[in-house]
Amino acid sequence: MPLRLALEWSARNGGSLLAVGIFVALFTPEAATSALRGLVTPVVASLMTLVLLRVDPGQVLAYLRRPLLVAALLAWLLLACPVLAFAVAWLTGLDGPLGAALVIMATGCAATSSPAFARLVGLDGEISLVAAVLSTLLVPFTAPPLALGLLGIDLAISVSALMGRLMLVVGLPLVLSVIIRRIVAPEVLARWGRAVDGTVVLLVVLYGFGIMDGVLARLLATPEFVLGGLALAFAGSFGLNAATALAFRPAGARVALSAGLLSGNRNMALYFAVLPAATDPRILLFFALCQFPLFLSPFLLRPVYRRLRVEG
Repeated sequence: MPLRLALEWSARNGGSLLAVGIFVALFTPEAATSALRGLVTPVVASLMTLVLLRVDPGQVLAYLRRPLLVAALLAWLLLACPVLAFAVAWLTGLDGPLGAALVIMATGCAATSSPAFARLVGLDGEISLVAAVLSTLLVPFTAPPLALGLLGIDLAISVSALMGRLMLVVGLPLVLSVIIRRIVAPEVLARWGRAVDGTVVLLVVLYGFGIMDGVLARLLATPEFVLGGLALAFAGSFGLNAATALAFRPAGARVALSAGLLSGNRNMALYFAVLPAATDPRILLFFALCQFPLFLSPFLLRPVYRRLRVEG
């Protein structure tokens, strides 16, 4: 089938497509990106539905038989990393919207596309999938109390309202994926699995166009702030990646590197989908800038992962 072949090609070339896509999105005329911004929430829901369709129950159960590893990874991703980011921001004097945005970024669940990204760079797609799914299901209960309660960050929304919105955006794709699994035969889903990965890549690219709305204008108007935010986005992403990989090194190189990839690539799409319009626009701008390390990491880090896997 031409469609399936095209989507499988997208999966094989996902790293390059993502790297090119984010820069094309940045320089796309604002009228086009403004029109696509309204698609962010449905694209996020579609992404999550497709990723959940790629869940192999046998693989999930296999990792759930290692409950200490899964629990430790989830606790690190959702609890330890925000506290670590808060400590770094406090020690370095990084206050204001960028400091708050860095901490909020660290409260996020693993990116929905993490399993597909892990496969792109030759890492453990199964543990990435389990952690991405479970952290996504748990983030409505961890991120709002941490960001709004414990750390006191003002997002112009209450803890309960943010939890409710996150639960809706997370719960609907879960229900849809269950319904699709009951309708479509398992062998059909398996045959189209690689094509689903390719669709995830294309949807991530489309999401990138939507969130790049206005970023170029801000870059031209306030280049120091935008470039500083971009540097912080890369530092936060790669810093969490490295810290997590080191923390989980005893579990083996493949698991540790996969955990690092999960930790460095957080799902800012959920926050774009649920945060109110009254949220500080500089925080939302930082979330958009976080897409650069997200989109570029499969392309930039693939040779690093390859070498570290061999050495490990």
